Amino acid sequence: MSVFGKIMSAIFGSSASATPAGAAPTGAKPTSPTSASATPTSAKPAGGGSAAAAPAAAPAKTVEVAPILDKAVAAKHEKLEWRTSIVDLMKALDIDSSLAARKELAKELGYTGDTNDSASMNVWLHKQVMAKLAANGGKLPPEIKH
Repeated sequence: MSVFGKIMSAIFGSSASATPAGAAPTGAKPTSPTSASATPTSAKPAGGGSAAAAPAAAPAKTVEVAPILDKAVAAKHEKLEWRTSIVDLMKALDIDSSLAARKELAKELGYTGDTNDSASMNVWLHKQVMAKLAANGGKLPPEIKH
């Protein structure tokens, strides 16, 4: 699972299927050349039902992000500033927050800056993760700009 996928699962639950690129549910498109014959066939079996379930599961559910992360921070018994720090957010969710993991997350989310400048990368990552959480149904506190 991708690093962002782990963040999504930790906040939205294991049913969260959103990814930064979001190319997974388009697996049915290779049948486009035979779409005239594939349409009646895919309408009958349960395979069509699974394709319909994936898009419905994404932003249909609104989740209050702050209470989930505040509870995760409280369980850690240390001061973690998830509202401003990608490292603390990842620590609160028990996700590897090492530089290597953050570089992987940066690659997933399309960071084009210098990954050796971890301070700039971390600020960018936090903003991107907050924006993607909001885009996928996460309700953020008003003080978090995304």
